[in-house]
Amino acid sequence: MRIRRVVTTREGGVSQGPFDSFNLGDHVGDDPAAVAANRRRLADGIGLEPERLVWMEQVHGRTVGVVDGPVDGPLEATDAVVTRAERLALVVLTADCVPVLLGDPEAGVVAAVHAGRVGARVGVLPATLDRMAELGARTDRVEALLGPAVCGQCYEVPAAMRDDVERHLPGSASKTRSGKPALDLRAGLWQQLADAGVGKVGVDPRCTVEEKSLFSHRRDPGTGRLAGVVWVEP
Repeated sequence: MRIRRVVTTREGGVSQGPFDSFNLGDHVGDDPAAVAANRRRLADGIGLEPERLVWMEQVHGRTVGVVDGPVDGPLEATDAVVTRAERLALVVLTADCVPVLLGDPEAGVVAAVHAGRVGARVGVLPATLDRMAELGARTDRVEALLGPAVCGQCYEVPAAMRDDVERHLPGSASKTRSGKPALDLRAGLWQQLADAGVGKVGVDPRCTVEEKSLFSHRRDPGTGRLAGVVWVEP
């Protein structure tokens, strides 16, 4: 089996500013018709029917959903979703948080994870690996992609917050270019995956704040959302 992964940019859609143009989030105030059209374009672009895309109502928690086929509407209050169904695309929406796309090609088990500061701190990623194991995945076979997110030099936070997250997610403490306390969530998540035994971890190095072709809530409050998508091809 093949694991397919796609990360969108803000280009190629129909939304108007400040959501221009390929906004896929239906919760940010964009025209619902434009979001629906963009979601159809995403489905067409990856060669699946729109109903084969699974969306989440992301709430910065650690709840992991498991699906075995198309669902009606977004999974409520869910920040990770797992499946072993073929050609069922799991979607995570982000605009600075880390989209984590996981897959065990031998077991045919995939997962999409929304790992923002709160979710990463409370362990959404280990919880997802546990659910994948329940479906037959093996951690040493899992391949991961950490998608574009705010980088450790742009994510300034209070020192107490940085220290608290570092205690729960070792490796995430960082500094801005001016030496102020910051977080590098991708670095902490990379370490968490390595500690769990995941041997193949890819990192998309793009910073959402610095890269204007990506949506960033920190740079442009009230903007749109990117999609990270993962699915199994037989």
